[in-house]
Amino acid sequence: MLRKFGKSLLTFFTTVAAVLVSSPVVFAAEAIPAGDSYVKVIFSVGAMVGAGLAIGLGAIGAGAGIGQAASGACEAVGRNPGVQGKIMTVMLVGMAMAESIAIYALVVSLVLLYANPYMKYFLAG
Repeated sequence: MLRKFGKSLLTFFTTVAAVLVSSPVVFAAEAIPAGDSYVKVIFSVGAMVGAGLAIGLGAIGAGAGIGQAASGACEAVGRNPGVQGKIMTVMLVGMAMAESIAIYALVVSLVLLYANPYMKYFLAG
């Protein structure tokens, strides 16, 4: 147990050290050309953060819904194995509905990244 914890701790500190050593190289590049304003960069970063939150929270919700559906179906089949076909059908429909949440979140994040309707208001001028 202690050896496994030590390996995990070593891996964590090695990763942190690699990030800290490589970060000056990443930040050395100039992010904004000389003539552009910061509004474009701030808007783009906000859109990226919003897209990440949209797909992340949507995936968490879908995963929780699918897990709950599978758990309920397993318990129901364990209690009454004779109705397995009906339970599996209802479970699959429920899982498809839960998965649609993740698909909607993906669509929202792609719209934020590539077809943002607010871009013309913030970046005009």
